[in-house]
Amino acid sequence: MWKAKWKMWIQHHHFRLDQGICSHPAAGVARRPRQAMCQEEEKRMGFDIYRKVPKDLTQPTYTGAIISICCCLFILFLFLSELTGFITTEVVNELYVDDPDKDSGGKIDVSLNISLPNLHCELVGLDIQDEMGRHEVGHIDNSMRIPVNNGAGCRFEGHFSINKVPGNFHVSTHSATAQPQNPDMTHVIHKLSFGDTLQVQNVHGAFNALGGADRLTSNPLASHDYILKIVPTVYEDKSGKQRYSYQYTVANKEYVAYSHTGRIIPAIWFRYDLSPITVKYTERRQPLYRFITTICAIIGGTFTVAGILDSCIFTASEAWKKIQLGKMH
Repeated sequence: MWKAKWKMWIQHHHFRLDQGICSHPAAGVARRPRQAMCQEEEKRMGFDIYRKVPKDLTQPTYTGAIISICCCLFILFLFLSELTGFITTEVVNELYVDDPDKDSGGKIDVSLNISLPNLHCELVGLDIQDEMGRHEVGHIDNSMRIPVNNGAGCRFEGHFSINKVPGNFHVSTHSATAQPQNPDMTHVIHKLSFGDTLQVQNVHGAFNALGGADRLTSNPLASHDYILKIVPTVYEDKSGKQRYSYQYTVANKEYVAYSHTGRIIPAIWFRYDLSPITVKYTERRQPLYRFITTICAIIGGTFTVAGILDSCIFTASEAWKKIQLGKMH
């Protein structure tokens, strides 16, 4: 039956073509032969890769309707997922060997905040040493000593710079006018960071690895060694602006040191070395062309698979109907 309908549709449209422009040319083209115009019309129609099937030759089914609805919902879900990914800023990281902050003059800014609840402020000092020959005892620039625990303790806050070479800085009583007999070096580290402060939601690094370190229950006469491996870190936002910071790993030990003259005055040591590897975080957003390509692939692929599934179900259904009709006869 459908073959007869298709034949009638073809004859009907051929009749319309014969009765249309090919039989009644416009005034401006009246001299042109009718056959040549029809050939040009057929050539133009031959470029149409989206051939149309007449509506009366198609057959809707309940299965096709269900598959179409599921197909549209699936496309909508994938579209919203891709749209979310397109809007969201992605942070990618890479590793390379280089000094990222060459304009720093070979210096690294350090921020230290530490509390010693059982050591008076007049005894607390900061000493800095490194392999370039720097040896500074009692560093006082950009630092504060705040009494705590009713004046029995001290909170030291300092901002200073170190050279980009292996070295150490330590909190001790070395700069005090008179050395105490039994200095209590129990402490709490509130903050130790290097470089700029990075507060980025998508970056979770060890920028303040010692923050919250509590040594209040340790031996009061013990020294503390924190061995730091500093890793240069660069963060670049979408505008290309870069911020330089440093992450670090830490290992620590606690000990009571002695020499031939007796027990050595305890201190809190931060021994550091720099890693040659730099970590770079870069903000990126998915390009528009990739988003459009993905959406086209989702729509085309989903409709193709759904069409194959619907065709298989329809073919199987028709075959089953024929089998049932054969059994009835």
